[in-house]
Amino acid sequence: MPDQSPDQLDTTGIRLQKVLAKAGIASRRGAEELIAAGRVSVDGTVITEMGRRVDPEIAVIHVDGTRVVVRDDLVYLALNKPSGVHTTMWDDQGRPCVGGYVRDRIESGGPRLFHVGRLDADTEGLLLFTNDGELGHRLTHPSFEVTKTYLAEVSGTVRKDLGRRLRDGVELEDGLARVDAFKLVDAMQGRALVELILHEGRKHIVRRLLAEVGHPVRSLVRTAIGDVRLGNQRPGSLRQLSRAEVGSLYRMVDM
Repeated sequence: MPDQSPDQLDTTGIRLQKVLAKAGIASRRGAEELIAAGRVSVDGTVITEMGRRVDPEIAVIHVDGTRVVVRDDLVYLALNKPSGVHTTMWDDQGRPCVGGYVRDRIESGGPRLFHVGRLDADTEGLLLFTNDGELGHRLTHPSFEVTKTYLAEVSGTVRKDLGRRLRDGVELEDGLARVDAFKLVDAMQGRALVELILHEGRKHIVRRLLAEVGHPVRSLVRTAIGDVRLGNQRPGSLRQLSRAEVGSLYRMVDM
């Protein structure tokens, strides 16, 4: 009797093409074509046979190099946090907090969610919620250098060399801080609108950085985390991240 591969012997789990179809990647037939073309990998190994079965709870599946979320219990949400709301799941003093935006989901039997990182109470913009602990940890760990984009209204007239100065680095009380990119979006009488991209995660880093170079922040909005963008999402609204957005987050943190 000829030897059989582990894949041929394995009768546990769910067929890979069915898992991909359920995740919304393609129809069952389309998923089979992806597998046959060598575009699907499981746990780092390219799969081309149709009989492969996987456990969606533990399998790491990529299509064209982008990780696919196949677990039904994982949730990925984006909140446009309004100004004045504190980044905590609850507040003993009764102040408005981001936990209030997902409390109904949790209390109605949904998974326990947590916010990824923080925003100052007076800073608006993009804040992620998930129950994917490994992804949340990596997104906030400084070693992965996840970029965040901010739009700031500042006081003063912006000089032409400000971008270079911020990219070179500015000495703060807790060390050197620098931006990855800077752009002057608009200039008005005595104030300006600027965009900054940075991977720094220190407390109040954007406000402290701009204040140090003579441009106190009047208002601040986080508009993107990596490739996930706020867009025209209304303040106080929640939305589910798309499959492509979740895949981009995984890619940024090598998952």
